[in-house]
Amino acid sequence: MGFATDVSLDDLIRREEEIFLRRMPKTAELWERAQRSMPGGVSSSWASSRPLPVWVSHGEGAYVWDADGTRYADMHGGYGVNVVGHANPAVVRAVQQRVARGTHFAQPTEDSIYVAEALAQRFGLPMWRFGNSGTEVTMDAFHLMRAITGRSLVVKIEGTYHGHHDSAMVSIFRAADQLGPLHDPHRVPGPGVAQEMADLLRIVPFNDLPALERVLDQHSGQIAGMIVEPMMMNAGIIPPQPGYLEGVRELTRRYGVLLAFDEVKTGLVVDWGGATRLFGVTPDIVCLAKALGGGLPCGAIGGTEEVMAAITDGRYDQIGTFNGNPLTMAAARATLLEVLTPDVYGSAEALGRRMLQGSMSALAAHGQPSYGNVFGFKGSVVFHDRAATSYREFLAISTAVSHLHFLVQFNNGIFLPPWGKSESWTLSVAHTDIDGDLYVANVNRLAEMVAGLGDRASDLFAAGSFN
Repeated sequence: MGFATDVSLDDLIRREEEIFLRRMPKTAELWERAQRSMPGGVSSSWASSRPLPVWVSHGEGAYVWDADGTRYADMHGGYGVNVVGHANPAVVRAVQQRVARGTHFAQPTEDSIYVAEALAQRFGLPMWRFGNSGTEVTMDAFHLMRAITGRSLVVKIEGTYHGHHDSAMVSIFRAADQLGPLHDPHRVPGPGVAQEMADLLRIVPFNDLPALERVLDQHSGQIAGMIVEPMMMNAGIIPPQPGYLEGVRELTRRYGVLLAFDEVKTGLVVDWGGATRLFGVTPDIVCLAKALGGGLPCGAIGGTEEVMAAITDGRYDQIGTFNGNPLTMAAARATLLEVLTPDVYGSAEALGRRMLQGSMSALAAHGQPSYGNVFGFKGSVVFHDRAATSYREFLAISTAVSHLHFLVQFNNGIFLPPWGKSESWTLSVAHTDIDGDLYVANVNRLAEMVAGLGDRASDLFAAGSFN
């Protein structure tokens, strides 16, 4: 495959978007109809994509079919939810048996005990409550830390997403010119979030222990807690540098600050016991969602005896009409006890490493640098010559090349999250080497296309400097 050197990156993107549209006439019709009753024609803004949203008909195992009947190996995974695969027999059986016996009581069912016990074993935290999403349980974490300590301030990592509640939608998805100086980052509220809410946070970069210690010292006695993803997501995958999480744990203990791990995207995905077990650092609170429900909406918040006593004695009311819903508890029990058993993580990581190594080799063969990470069912290939360790460094990575990658994969049978460099792949227990090899073949297609840009290609893989 060859491309003329007078072709630009925008030309390549436009060409792939035209292919995308030609393949999806029914999808285009559905989207046009949906826009008359649904803002943007989608049920969530994150279901949007360019040039149009992907409408899904059904899924089975490792695959989904769009509304036009085309099959894809699904590495989108519903934004990291479908680690069990689509229509997993164990989950389907559990939900079918439960739905025939009633779907909602606003009272606990026996399945919830099994789920709580399984989570306690995996994460080393004894007490658990349930919610319906990652947003709900991270909101509970903010409230719980403040209720226990009587303090208002919370430390948050710059660029991390912890759900779309007011306490967390700050300094996320912001451009570099909004962030302020590195030593004193601005607190940038998200759309619709009051500055007064943003001012209750203290922002520090990921992987920066001196910055954290400086903030904890400056506001000693005022900080309720810190919330952190043990590996930073929504920025590809940025792992903690050696000693970082241990340092965070030591500093928060030294300053009397509670520590919450947001494992909504990593829990049950990167390891049997999430990043908590993988890195061997136990926080006071863990938040879970996404993969927990086996495809159904489910969240969970776990903590130490001391922390969760605040719920038991009424210092904090953790409430929700649908918390512990019978259907989600049945699905979560099957997910934890029958599907995501300890033995499945090694094979998933082996497939991910096969994909990463093959992709990096394909890019290198065309003179294009890259790096990547694989943890359990999660992985990413990043089109840059230097690994990012924080959000500001992540911003230097080319958004356009990442979008072209999404299009090339989609047009050739792989469904990835449509948000380019921000996202990572999610494999499932149903994926095989055949799916992984198709992913690599498509990266090779991308590399050939970009190589056709000639000398301009090298600039795309060092787009912007880290600072």
